Amino acid sequence: MSASIPVSSVRYAVGTLLHHTFEVGGGIYLSPGTSLFETLDGVTAEEASQRLSPTGSNIAAHVDHTRLYLWVLEREMRREAYEVDWEAIWRDTRPVSADEWTALRQNLRAAYDSINTAMGEITDWDAENRLIDPLAILAHSAYHLGAIQQILYVVR
Repeated sequence: MSASIPVSSVRYAVGTLLHHTFEVGGGIYLSPGTSLFETLDGVTAEEASQRLSPTGSNIAAHVDHTRLYLWVLEREMRREAYEVDWEAIWRDTRPVSADEWTALRQNLRAAYDSINTAMGEITDWDAENRLIDPLAILAHSAYHLGAIQQILYVVR
């Protein structure tokens, strides 16, 4: 016989991990000050534009890809249709201006806020469907945070 986990517990656990990954690092699995938004706050447009190899991606692409992934997973969570070209972001390797870099970070923040709103509206956190989406967001976003930090380490 399996025990069910209350929706409030799932929402709290996933929300805490998302907050830790995106907003305030330290305490769970990230060092203090190393969440995604904390990391990006100190990155310039020039740093965000640099690629480590001719075929590699830059920080700006990782940020935009993470934003797109949040958007797609929100569509999944809301059971909405969508179409997306996953490769388009990786093909765009041009440098970003300061204004474009600011917009990319603002768009990521908006997608993050929107996914949090969507999760707050879900009442049926079944493991086969909706629970997979926020767990995928955590894993995927942590991967890209690590990639961004590694690129930044080399760039600096």
